Amino acid sequence: MDQRASAPPALPAPLTWLDANARARREAGLRRSVRPRPAVDSQVRLDLAGNDYLGLSRHPAVIEAGVAALRTWGAGSTGSRLVTGSTELHAELEDALAAHTGFAAGLVFASGYAANLGVVTALVRAGDLVVSDERNHASIVDACRLSRAEVAIVPHLDLAAVDEALAYRSYRRALVVTDSVFSADGDLAPLAGLHAVARRHGAVLLVDEAHALGVVGPGGRGAAAAAGLAGEPDVIATVTLSKSLGSQGGAVLGPVEVRDHLIDTARTFIFDTGLAPAAAGAALGALRLLVADPGLAASSRARARELALLAGAPEPAAAVVSVVLGAPERAVAAAATCREHGVAVGCFRPPTVPPGTSRLRLSARADLTDGDVALFATALAAAGGGAAGASGTGGTGGPGAARA
Repeated sequence: MDQRASAPPALPAPLTWLDANARARREAGLRRSVRPRPAVDSQVRLDLAGNDYLGLSRHPAVIEAGVAALRTWGAGSTGSRLVTGSTELHAELEDALAAHTGFAAGLVFASGYAANLGVVTALVRAGDLVVSDERNHASIVDACRLSRAEVAIVPHLDLAAVDEALAYRSYRRALVVTDSVFSADGDLAPLAGLHAVARRHGAVLLVDEAHALGVVGPGGRGAAAAAGLAGEPDVIATVTLSKSLGSQGGAVLGPVEVRDHLIDTARTFIFDTGLAPAAAGAALGALRLLVADPGLAASSRARARELALLAGAPEPAAAVVSVVLGAPERAVAAAATCREHGVAVGCFRPPTVPPGTSRLRLSARADLTDGDVALFATALAAAGGGAAGASGTGGTGGPGAARA
């Protein structure tokens, strides 16, 4: 009798499941691709897809500020913020951001995503409670998960649900977190009401101002400032430097005590390489332009209203215009047609937005011309017109509901 062990059965390659997943996404119209853009795209005459809300990413003064920082400080920050990655330029940017938005102090992170991860995980942990809007950005969703706190996901813009979550759960500390302007829908959170509810229950309000800085409020100071909440002791904000400021990076704004706490405890601050000097310099240059020309914010909002009117979309609160079309295939086809007519638009599909609400997502800019608006009108007509009878705030669920 042959005593040799029989050969083990052949196992499938460990990543074969990826092919099946890709096939399922393709059949659902959800396959994505990375398309590197050239420095000058001969096909695109108008960019309504990026988040350059004030049109400053290519402004000569912003570019020169980045170049000057590059020459002065080098290409990289060379280390984490607590080692060699903090320069005088970072400190100047932090002070300028805090002064413009009305908060006591600021702390710059390598990205807006890192800012949200850092502040949430530093403020709450197991035994605490986070109340999060169902349509909050993925960075907030991931931060909630990593915090290990209990997370109550509430219906979109529902103050009563926030109140109930805080009233009927046990916790040591509580954090209410929301986008101020929601990135896919473009609508505005009821910040004054959220703050009143949070304060009544002894909770802190954290506001992600990514799509509000530079666009909402007097001089583009943000939605928290517009609601009279900037500088309140129980209000914290996060911002990105990659949208209205046309650069890269993020920051947390709030009381000095919060900044000190984050320096000691925020893992995405302590263990991440500091923001590159060129990005910090460019952001500071853009912020100076915004301070010098407060009308930029109003111009961006005015152009957004024009685009929304043409597309039959709800009036936007900021620069984001959401044109809901329904099926993902229709949104992809409409985006492709717009591009054929020289206009780049965003195309949002699940899981970024709820099922049945795939859409074109337009980003207005302060520097759009009447000719740009007319070009968009032509492209939109070729793509079959505007919204399919659904508003940007319709549907149920959302990014937070799907992933928190």
